[in-house]
This record gives sequence, structure tokens and C-alpha cells, in this order.
Amino acid sequence: MIRVQVDSIRFSLLTQQRVVVLREINSRRYVPIWIGPFEADAIALAVQGHEPPRPMTHDLLLAAITMLNSKIREVVVNDFHDSTFFAQIHLELNGQTLELDSRSSDAIALAVRADVPIFVAKHVMDELGHLMDEQDESDELPTTTAQIEAEASPTKDDEELSIFRKFIDSIEPDPAAEP
Repeated sequence: MIRVQVDSIRFSLLTQQRVVVLREINSRRYVPIWIGPFEADAIALAVQGHEPPRPMTHDLLLAAITMLNSKIREVVVNDFHDSTFFAQIHLELNGQTLELDSRSSDAIALAVRADVPIFVAKHVMDELGHLMDEQDESDELPTTTAQIEAEASPTKDDEELSIFRKFIDSIEPDPAAEP
């Protein structure tokens, strides 16, 4: 497993779609994961340390886990297929480790709240990870699952990808997510 951190949350000014960018610790390799706006906001608020006056869904789940004398140990983005990322939340309860299947966005939102490590399975990082050049840091991130799959399979024709390049060029960092 490869340890990562939430690098940024990006969004398209045209479509308002969000992407969470997980970056490998001590590396420029990253994995972009397409997520919904509510999950993006939940992750961004937690990364920035904002505490809402009333618990949000992820806060409620973390509180329930804690009240049941359980503890989140880590989350793992463990697979990708059919254009979907899969994750697990590893809990410790009474000396046992439990693994809960989860959407990657929910697992990440819980991890940032519980301040626990986030990992990406090696095969996922090897297949979908990208190296970010210093000059490319804010440009041309592959953000849709179609783009990620296209880059993972080199048989895609450049013409087919031109629509995605135009979309990528419209992606801007979410100012609310920047620390």
C-alpha cells in the first residue's frame, strides 16, 4: 500500500464537478478521484479544520464509531474497475480489525476527520497514478474516469481525447479547499 494525502480538491467552473487529488507522500505522484459536490465540501471543510455547528453525516458516523468504542485505523482506496474507485475503512473494535466497504470519497472524508492515514493500493497507483511536473502542478490533471481509463490504456486515439483535454483545461482549484 502507498500512503497518500489530500493534495487538493479541484472543480470545473463550467460543470461544477469535483475531483479530489490524492498525492503520494514525499512524491509528485498522484491519483485524481472524481467525487460529488457534497463529499468534496465535506473533505474540504475537514482539511481546513472547520467544525460545523451541527454534525454533518461524516461527523455523525465518526461520533457513532467512537461511541461504540471503536477506532478508525486507516482507509484504503483498494480498487478501481468499471469507472469506479473502491475503498475500505479499517476499524479496530475489541482488539479485532474490521474492514468496511466504502465509497472512496466517504472513506477520505472520514480519514481527514479522524486524522488517520490514507492509503492507495499499489496496483491502483501503478495503473492510475500520474507524475506531476512542477510546471504542470495546476494544469491538465486527468479528472474524469474516462480520462483516467484513457491514460491507462494507450490504445486511445488523440482525437477521442480532445474533448477531455478541453474539459481539463477548464478545471480550476477550489479556492475554499486551499489551506
